[in-house]
Amino acid sequence: MLTYTCSCCGETHAGSPSFGYKAPHYYDLLSDEDKTQTAELDDDICVIGTDEQCDRFVRAILEVPILGSVEPFLWGVWVSLSEASFKRYLMTWDEPDESDSYFGWFSNRLPHYPDTLNLKTSVRPRKGGLRPCLVLEQSDHPLAMHFHQGLSAEEAQQIAERVMHPQ
Repeated sequence: MLTYTCSCCGETHAGSPSFGYKAPHYYDLLSDEDKTQTAELDDDICVIGTDEQCDRFVRAILEVPILGSVEPFLWGVWVSLSEASFKRYLMTWDEPDESDSYFGWFSNRLPHYPDTLNLKTSVRPRKGGLRPCLVLEQSDHPLAMHFHQGLSAEEAQQIAERVMHPQ
């Protein structure tokens, strides 16, 4: 288990870092009026738009391996899906097909990394009431590299401190 003393607050933190977003980045950009008139948001699904133009998002878990640790660094993030993928995702909500995989675009900005919006992803449903897991397409983006190669405990601590103590 990852345990470290925070260089910002001096507290000891045990366990893998885990952070989440309550909404996709694009929802946060809406005015209060637009949020009530053209958007729907719950803990797992977000829809923004009208019948003519609509964006659909699902919440997923990105598990980034921490080298030397059994537990990954967890991010609760949002991904946009096509209309067809979103409909299939909702249709199989109660009994997800774990062989399904939906192409999506990463829809949050994570601290510590260069812009993470629109990284290419695959959303993989999971049974047991679990949120789907997210797989990042391989690229030279640091988040994708961490996802595929892992990050050190020191890097995990630096990222966690940046999230918990933004400047």
